[in-house]
Amino acid sequence: MGDATCVLVVEDDRNIVDLIRSNLTVRGYSVVVSLDGSDALRLVEEERPDIALLDLMLPATDGFELCRAIRERHSIGVIVVSARGGESDKVRALNLGADDYMTKPFGIDELLARITATLRRTRPLTEPSEPEPRLVFGHLEIDLDARAVTRGGEQIRLTPTEFALLREFALNPGKLLSHATLLRRVWGPGYATETEYTRVYVRRLRAKLEQAGSATLIVTEPRAGYRFVGVTDDDGTD
Repeated sequence: MGDATCVLVVEDDRNIVDLIRSNLTVRGYSVVVSLDGSDALRLVEEERPDIALLDLMLPATDGFELCRAIRERHSIGVIVVSARGGESDKVRALNLGADDYMTKPFGIDELLARITATLRRTRPLTEPSEPEPRLVFGHLEIDLDARAVTRGGEQIRLTPTEFALLREFALNPGKLLSHATLLRRVWGPGYATETEYTRVYVRRLRAKLEQAGSATLIVTEPRAGYRFVGVTDDDGTD
């Protein structure tokens, strides 16, 4: 099966660290720990974890800034774990590129389910199944096999979760996709009410894919969901 999945735990509560480490290790994961966050980026570089569990309230580091720094440099899964369950913290963490957000206290079963769901997006299966199509919408080209997106020949860097959401849209052009449908297909079962996730990630996709003055790529249908309308060559070049 290859190397064990490596989890970086950035958490200053040693009891929580011990609980997570013992439960993950017994299930075959390897676990690396940063107790204060100051060495977390170095550990990401050196240990190459598959996923990071990141507490927001760290003694030596701003958890939000650490989330941003990890996401800017790496495409690993990032699950933010916080005692703060407020909407604003969740939205801020997602805006900085977190793939998921868990509020303490949580059960080990829930944590394992979240890790599995995040890894499914951020570390796709390597064995090729059916080749997937290359999709073209005007100047936007989406290579599903290579997980690559270009606009006018220029590469656009998407996080794994952004790409998973775009893939769902691109395979269903013109169809109304509800929040619940997108959450189930992209994040997994159990996320159907987490509408902040779709709102934040649609906003992130628009910011990266829609050029100023060009046609809207993803249309919001109020209280219903979103519709991917694609892009036509409407800028006078065609």
